[in-house]
Amino acid sequence: MAIILRLDRMMADRKISLNELSEKVGIANVNLSKIKTGKVSAIRFSTLNAICDALDCQPGDICHILFVCRCRAAVIQL
Repeated sequence: MAIILRLDRMMADRKISLNELSEKVGIANVNLSKIKTGKVSAIRFSTLNAICDALDCQPGDICHILFVCRCRAAVIQL
């Protein structure tokens, strides 16, 4: 199982830059960039909530779970 972050897609859909989102959410560009590129191992619910408020979306729009079944080599994305 893997968690895929799609913040970059949501930002593109909303036509908002990293700097604009950083100002709205109140976290540093560097930290937001790490979330955008998926180079984080954890994210606080309060941060996720602030991002969702700023982008007018749900957490499921940003975080996707990728299930990998190794027994049959099937990949199911939710």
